[in-house]
Amino acid sequence: MISAEAEVLRAKLVEALVQLAGTEENPVSVDDMRGLYGLFSDNATEPDSVTWTEVDAGGVPAIWADAEVGTTDRVVQYVHGGGYVIGGAHHYKRLTGHIAKAVGCRVLSVDYRLAPEHPHPAPVEDSATAYRWLLAQGYDSTHLAISGDSAGGGLTLATLLALRDAGTAQPAAAVPISPWVDMEGLGESMTTNAVNDALVQAPMLLGMAGMFLSGHDPKDPLASPMYADFTGVAPLYIQVGGYETLLDDAKRVAEAAQRDGVDVTLEVFPEMQHVFQMGAGNVPESDDAIAKIGAFLRPRLGL
Repeated sequence: MISAEAEVLRAKLVEALVQLAGTEENPVSVDDMRGLYGLFSDNATEPDSVTWTEVDAGGVPAIWADAEVGTTDRVVQYVHGGGYVIGGAHHYKRLTGHIAKAVGCRVLSVDYRLAPEHPHPAPVEDSATAYRWLLAQGYDSTHLAISGDSAGGGLTLATLLALRDAGTAQPAAAVPISPWVDMEGLGESMTTNAVNDALVQAPMLLGMAGMFLSGHDPKDPLASPMYADFTGVAPLYIQVGGYETLLDDAKRVAEAAQRDGVDVTLEVFPEMQHVFQMGAGNVPESDDAIAKIGAFLRPRLGL
């Protein structure tokens, strides 16, 4: 049985979906959806003893999250969710602050370009650019990790693939959260969990996929990482909620990475919603998941 706080979070996600989806008579524009993203991101508390600083990461806007008690020589690069269409680093200040405290190091939240103005492959180009900027700042690849949620979970994986293909050193580890890795929405849970998932439903997801792809092949591994050869990528810790329509995205990409010899840990949190980690500070299951991210990353970053 999930906590009462998790039930409250679910109710808020239901409300967010209603406003984000609109109706046939009153459709919601992309600009409107972007303005409503706080309905999702504001579910976390603002952590204390964290400072946020805007930075230019090699031409890509980003925001540092620095915990008062934490090292500055390790970094978790974070790429946000929002279907590649909405969301931004400023929406993720609270969550990245919680992650910075849990891991005990800096978090660089990347404000990559969004579709439809900047379709695929703009997000992976920006994420890879930010990672190379970190290397240019003197951070060793073994002291870096990458994480992200939803579209950002898929982008986390796509970044690893792009870096590998370019001959750039892999980070120490990566943490995809509720990763969206299939632009065609072919996972069985898109149907079987539709009644359970309070936020992510096929019509909106496929609409965002169309804007993101803009005519590109939906099976391109940098857009749909489930089709990738993962040989040589960093160790993965994948978190996903048991009630998500994207549950099978996480399962299938974990199987693909394991097939290719990657060290993969997949953790399914029973009855939890899409990116339930957004309840950090308010929901005990969210705090538990973020603590587990910290426990996974600290030894791999040498902390």
